[in-house]
Amino acid sequence: MRKVVFGLLLVSLFLSLPAFAGRVALILDVGGRGDLSFNDMGFKGTEEAMADFGWEMTVIQSATAADYLPNIRNAARTRAFDLIICVGFLLADALNQVAPEFPDQKFAIIDAVVDQPNVLSIIFEEQEGSALVGALAGMLAAHYGYPYVGVVLGIEIPVLYHFEGGYRFGIDWGLKKYAEVTGKKPNVGLLWVYTGTFSDIAKGKAAAEAQLEQGAVAVYNVAGPLGIGILEAVTEKLEELGREAGPPFMIGVDANQDWMGDGNKVIASMMKRVDVGCYTAIKMVHEGTFKGGILSMGLANKGVGISRFMDLLEFIDFGVAAGAISAEKRPEIAANWAAMRASLPTWIWKAVDELEKKILSGEITVPKPETREEMLKVRELYPLVRE
Repeated sequence: MRKVVFGLLLVSLFLSLPAFAGRVALILDVGGRGDLSFNDMGFKGTEEAMADFGWEMTVIQSATAADYLPNIRNAARTRAFDLIICVGFLLADALNQVAPEFPDQKFAIIDAVVDQPNVLSIIFEEQEGSALVGALAGMLAAHYGYPYVGVVLGIEIPVLYHFEGGYRFGIDWGLKKYAEVTGKKPNVGLLWVYTGTFSDIAKGKAAAEAQLEQGAVAVYNVAGPLGIGILEAVTEKLEELGREAGPPFMIGVDANQDWMGDGNKVIASMMKRVDVGCYTAIKMVHEGTFKGGILSMGLANKGVGISRFMDLLEFIDFGVAAGAISAEKRPEIAANWAAMRASLPTWIWKAVDELEKKILSGEITVPKPETREEMLKVRELYPLVRE
């Protein structure tokens, strides 16, 4: 009964709405708005498309996994949306069930492949960007004399295997580069954990605290909202050490999170441009070029990448718009960030650029495990255990 009533309410709502060039429904995973990463990036790109194309957006939040199917189906039943975007891998099964029921409805999904003719599947080469921050993390540990690098992951799903696989590869590459440049062989290991959640911030903090206590120079956030807890853990560790700036550091994810923590605690972010994916899907519908299939976004088309200064400036505004910081903090954050990065030897940043160029040229292919079996093989290849 609740589902029927919800559907009728949606129908009555959209019958009374004013005219727009188009309408999009953004269906979010359980993490929801306010994560300053994955879900907020989906909202950011959709909001930018609204401004550019004169569309209207409706955000539909999933409170639990049980909401995925009714949320997608009820949105489609209204026949009020030119496009329905499902933000997250976990919505894939529900969309795969609903899409054939509404063959004339256009859908897009982030982070999953749904093989239906009316679905645009937007996927990312997360392993490429993760290799870059992994290389940085490995060189950071060696440079500062830390025994470990860390990563806190969310639910163990194929998308996150891309992150882990790329990160392991990058750490290994960075340690070898450090040895090549300095003539010293570093003894650095990897601390990693899947928390099993994208919403329990306390679990993210506890996991990061454990890694920092063992000597992680940086903790990579691969768990969306849990990054809030990870940053808290890093901040408290720095307070314990009597420092304002890292090490240790956090490595951000999805959005450029470098501005968080006053700009001197997040050394870099693996930017996954969910915003560009959502914007592109809407643009395709608006221009009449939409078709089902796969849109892959990697380093080559700016779908992923390591954060740089211009990204920082854009995402300081992102933080201001989210109410996470005040506009007056902009100069302080930018100055702190510049000083933090300048404290590292220039050759480390050049090495990261070198790895990026080799991936782009095809000289280096970063592993992209899709299954648990493939992930286990990557772990065997890059065990990253201290001697």
